[in-house]
Amino acid sequence: MTRPADRPRHTDRNRAESFGPIAGDYDRYRPEFPAALLADVVALAPANVLDVGCGTGKVAVGLRHAGLDVLGVEIDPRMAAVARAHGVPVEVAGFETWDDAGRRFDVITSGNAWHWIDPVRGAERAAQLLRPGGTLVRSWTFAVLDPDALALLEGVYAGRADVHTHAEAAVSEDRREAPLAGFSDSEARVYRWDLQFTTAEWVGLIATFSDHQLLPAEERAALLGAVSAAIDDAGGVLRGRGEAIAFFSPRL
Repeated sequence: MTRPADRPRHTDRNRAESFGPIAGDYDRYRPEFPAALLADVVALAPANVLDVGCGTGKVAVGLRHAGLDVLGVEIDPRMAAVARAHGVPVEVAGFETWDDAGRRFDVITSGNAWHWIDPVRGAERAAQLLRPGGTLVRSWTFAVLDPDALALLEGVYAGRADVHTHAEAAVSEDRREAPLAGFSDSEARVYRWDLQFTTAEWVGLIATFSDHQLLPAEERAALLGAVSAAIDDAGGVLRGRGEAIAFFSPRL
């Protein structure tokens, strides 16, 4: 059930492609990306955008509402169908093998998905698909819970090596990463906003995460029930903040 420490995450295809059966719940419970992050993408003034691993359109929908021309690439047809229902044109394929038909883009985005992409081949493809002056924007969202809320969940998850709470530590303001091949140094931008979850919202969210999805059905139901009961007993609300980190990587 657990992923060996030396196994690259993108090779764990059971987890990477576990979201299709719960596409509707994914769309309902996964958080939207912060408006400030989307505004920073819009400020790049791209003529067109490619959204990699677009899922149900969490990034693409916001960018399209801002007036950008966005095309999604998504490996799961059920996730793609939800994005299309939101008005996003989507082509079903894995990014590394997608037929670009000679198209080129000013910006490539990827929200909560780049860790499922082969990091070497993905960077090569992104550099190939971007026009000169283009930018790759990879982003992730996190729930940073207040200490008492985090302690509550950690009590439920104690002793479980196959899943974790999905309540993350705060994102470092000075986070750095090695440059991708074909790109200059990435600029990390951090976004924060107030956040709280009802019992139903938190349980709905964690049920969409791949480690929870791959638990045997009976074990997953027992865990979600225990989390639900613990939150209800504590007042029915988890408080904290949302955080997102985005790496803006200009193409060489």
